[in-house]
Amino acid sequence: MVSTLQHSIAKSTSCVGLGLHKGKPVRLTLKPAGVDHGIVFVRVDAPEFARRVPALVEKVTTTQLGTTLANSAGVSVATVEHLLAALFGMGIDNVVVELDGPEVPILDGSSAPFIEMIEMAGMRALGAPRRMLEVLEPVEVRLGDKVARLEPFDGFELDVAVEFTSRAIGRQRVVFDCTPESFAKDLGAARTFGFLHQVEAMQAQGLALGGSLENAVVIDGDAVVNQEGLRFADEFVRHKALDAVGDLALAGAPIQGRYVAERAGHEMNVALVRALLANSNAWRWSFATLPVELLPAAGA
Repeated sequence: MVSTLQHSIAKSTSCVGLGLHKGKPVRLTLKPAGVDHGIVFVRVDAPEFARRVPALVEKVTTTQLGTTLANSAGVSVATVEHLLAALFGMGIDNVVVELDGPEVPILDGSSAPFIEMIEMAGMRALGAPRRMLEVLEPVEVRLGDKVARLEPFDGFELDVAVEFTSRAIGRQRVVFDCTPESFAKDLGAARTFGFLHQVEAMQAQGLALGGSLENAVVIDGDAVVNQEGLRFADEFVRHKALDAVGDLALAGAPIQGRYVAERAGHEMNVALVRALLANSNAWRWSFATLPVELLPAAGA
């Protein structure tokens, strides 16, 4: 069930894990935040005046090997998509994300550990209606055979397709009604993936130093290298849908609409959010109407 109230977490919660690309330990702490605060990263290892990096599309600096944000002082946070997917997928509108390094820890390569953190911290309803970004008319971006589109829909639905020559993946498609319950059950545990030759090439360039079979599905030719196999038969396309939830969160509010993608990734998703926000006829802010009985429970 999608809530009409804004939510934060009830108490702070922390974890420690490796950054995907630098391979160095990072401590991450989620802290409660108030009404209309949004999702804001705070680099506690940076000078105090330069610590805050809001999770907004205008802060995106690169989408290579993940989505990276930076503020005007040049302080950056990399690989934000799995955490943002967990927060928005679970219905968290407002939270402070403290980090003592430049990357969100990769953990197991999915959103599942972040979902567990949210569930352990608990969710707290805030005394204000949730603000939705309602899609009014279709907006589409294309790059070669890659397509990403947002179109009007009463809810939040994902229709995602991928296609690879490797028989380990082939063509996969998932159509997904995204609610907190369905996200946690059917998308959150889908892991990031890559091909062995690409991983080796990246590590030779000093990238993906924290990558391993513990935090990614690795494909060699037509075979999955991980001994435990896949968590879902179509884990690859489910992870692409998970990534999309995280990237779309950069609109700054939950989206009311249908996301349709063919072979899209972070670059296309970010371009789509930018295209939507740039077209004032294509969207509007929509505020949930709160039943009177909800306001006292929310502390209003």
